[in-house]
Amino acid sequence: MSSTKRKPNYIFSVSWEVCNKIGGIYTVLSTQAKTLKEESGATLIYVGPDVWEGKHNPLFVEDKSLYSIWKDYARDTDGLKVRVGYWDIPGRPIVFLVDFMTMFPLKNSIYSRAWELFKVDSMHAYGDYDEASMFSYAAAMAVKSFYNFNISANDTVVYHAHEWMTGLGALFLKYFIPQISTVFTTHATSIGRSICGNGKALYEFFDGYNGDQMAQELNMESKHSVEKQTAHQVDCFTTVSDITARECTQLLDKTPDVVTVNGFEDGFLPAADQFESTRKQARRCILNVANRLFGTEWGDETVILATGGRYEFRNKGIDMFLESMRRLRYNIKVADAHILALVNVPAWVMEPRRDLQDRINGTDTAKTPLQMPLTTHWLHNMGEDRVICTLQSMGFHNAPEDNVKVLFVPCYLDGNDGIFNKSYYDLLIGQDLAVFPSYYEPWGYTPLESAAFRVPTVTSDLAGFGMWVNTLLKHEAQLEDGVKVVHRTDSNWDEASDDISLQVEKWVGKSSAEREDIRKKAGKIAQKALWKHFIKYYLEAYNFAVEKTWNKIYDNN
Repeated sequence: MSSTKRKPNYIFSVSWEVCNKIGGIYTVLSTQAKTLKEESGATLIYVGPDVWEGKHNPLFVEDKSLYSIWKDYARDTDGLKVRVGYWDIPGRPIVFLVDFMTMFPLKNSIYSRAWELFKVDSMHAYGDYDEASMFSYAAAMAVKSFYNFNISANDTVVYHAHEWMTGLGALFLKYFIPQISTVFTTHATSIGRSICGNGKALYEFFDGYNGDQMAQELNMESKHSVEKQTAHQVDCFTTVSDITARECTQLLDKTPDVVTVNGFEDGFLPAADQFESTRKQARRCILNVANRLFGTEWGDETVILATGGRYEFRNKGIDMFLESMRRLRYNIKVADAHILALVNVPAWVMEPRRDLQDRINGTDTAKTPLQMPLTTHWLHNMGEDRVICTLQSMGFHNAPEDNVKVLFVPCYLDGNDGIFNKSYYDLLIGQDLAVFPSYYEPWGYTPLESAAFRVPTVTSDLAGFGMWVNTLLKHEAQLEDGVKVVHRTDSNWDEASDDISLQVEKWVGKSSAEREDIRKKAGKIAQKALWKHFIKYYLEAYNFAVEKTWNKIYDNN
């Protein structure tokens, strides 16, 4: 294969999470945009679903003059409704928000054609499959229309589809316009996540798993089918870490062509001269809420630690975090310490607690513990919530005399939660430790972000980030390195839980100077994961795809 040495003139990056903040993929795309735009030199356009139509989307700035003639053409000729503007993030990339509802009348014919052309099985679709697929198809048709209207034959174009939700569109676009180079990234295989989410041992029996067989067993056939076929048929297949690359090889029968490691930008960190004051404000806020709820007067000597992320009780290691706190409670070496452990996991929130609000705003000046001092917000399902039920079964009461308390913060920390009224990052900086002992974690932004805020972090070697840290340091990372990587398997629950408990115990015993040194080391590790170091993998993937397309289309003519 001859090398083209050509760079893309246009890059279309397609995801359900463009201007739609849901999870980790949003963080990937929104933090990479500025660097990708600068380093690629291409016209970078993100394509997302128009799920905010009729409501204000704070992330999207519409520009009705941008590509206005094409928008009219797409509407009148192709029946496509697209809003064009900018993503209000660093780099302000161009965004197409696509209305995909018009595709639903065509759903059956689209699925039939997908089977005929690509062997994508949509017969077992349910849940969010239809919505994702119609967006995927609409996004591809929008790019097809834009290509035919605006782009010359001499331009090199890359279509980058993220996660199984956009795979169908990538396949159709490749079929309709083979000159466009297609890239597909799985951020976590659908079947791997399902295996773990159903309580099965992924790693102990890893080499024996067959993706197709497990898809049938777990009723995941359609999602697995579109993901697998897309991985095999695009010009370049990528994933986000070495651990997920191994998973792709086993479950999708396809080894990724490039591993596009996740990076981040540090623009959201406080300025150096504001760092300590911001940290102190965060600690005061956390302790004020906790003291009002518990009826205590814990001060700045309190060790504050937290876990967080999506509410995947096993996959995210929430179960192990709670178990490690249970064990810590009986550790005589921390008997004289005050330890506050937060579980920052959005759940089915009903409302912020009014009794707690009264305490915070001074309406109620009582010093006694409030009823049910386990949570900051009332839930719709208090009797069934797994965190609440687990804490109760473990005997956590958060009584004033308890030196280890676990507090469930079940809301999105967006600055308007009614209790803290600070963003996640504005509270994160106030922690002493962060703990994310994930069982299934293709990458792991939460530990990376914590390290960036100089919060020493505990993660696991089943997380892509944990594996990367071990590789970076060339040894199993310890707390004294700034990031502790706990060894996890399917059979070492007790050892891993004890190890996490031990890290808190070690932190309690550290001097102020030792703690500050560890904080600085955590920040230095995070600096190694900036996009300026990792964007090269994206450029490598794009070059791989362009070269493959160029040789296939043009060298054969």
